Amino acid sequence: MLEMNVERVPKIELMGFVSYGTPWIHFFRNTDEHVLYVIKSGELHMREEGREYVLRRGDMLLLEPGLDHEGTNKAVCDYYFFHFRHSGLTPTPRVIDPAELARSYVLDDDDGRGQVPLHYFPKHCTISDKNSFQQLMRAMNELLLLYRRKHYNRGVTALRFSEFLIELSREYLLGVLQNEGGKGSKAITKVHALLDYIQQHYTEKLTSTEIQAELEANYDYLNRVFKEYTGETIMRYANKIRIQHAQELIRATPMSFGEIGYLVGLEDPYHFSKVFKQYVGLSPMQYYKKVREM
Repeated sequence: MLEMNVERVPKIELMGFVSYGTPWIHFFRNTDEHVLYVIKSGELHMREEGREYVLRRGDMLLLEPGLDHEGTNKAVCDYYFFHFRHSGLTPTPRVIDPAELARSYVLDDDDGRGQVPLHYFPKHCTISDKNSFQQLMRAMNELLLLYRRKHYNRGVTALRFSEFLIELSREYLLGVLQNEGGKGSKAITKVHALLDYIQQHYTEKLTSTEIQAELEANYDYLNRVFKEYTGETIMRYANKIRIQHAQELIRATPMSFGEIGYLVGLEDPYHFSKVFKQYVGLSPMQYYKKVREM
């Protein structure tokens, strides 16, 4: 398992695609870069520091700097490769249970202020779903297209590659939950979908009818499992998100409280002020004065 500080952007050194139609074996190497392999077809047999991998369609392997790696058997293979440097990408310093990590990722609603934003993913993982594999191939081709436009697009390429690594982390952790099986994993997947839905629609008037139609599940069931995992009902959580965004707008803009309430989905000024005080402990005006004094 590796962890990545997403505030740091990777530096792309080299990327490309190779197709070996005749059996080929990878050469020995010890490099000071990270190397990511993404397999399109065939097989790639690799060893890193004594640990062997047989990579096939949909497999990804991240080789770490300073470790010996080499091929172990000849095989035909089509694969994408990415050589990059990333000062914030390191092995996790402790043993982490992937299932627990996935649950904490799904349920994490902290705004992250004052904390280093970390994403986690494995050295080796597989994209087996057909649609996900096709999306992966499209992403690889788009990255290569950007990279081949050379220097004026290198910054964009690095950002897109960083986005890809973050999405890889997300897909891996959700896959861990889905592979666990049982009612618990299904419930937490629904909760994750609800968290995403609320983040995308908190500015709108959320209704139980729309939510159960979107999530394809009974609203009472959704509300029950949501509270079980988050400690809050769906609507209370939605209001919490609204107030968090309202706080950001009060800190960063000269907008009136009426405008801010409208933008975060609490149109009635009295209701906005009441909900704001419930979550912050201060009225909007008291909060405004407090942050201006800091």
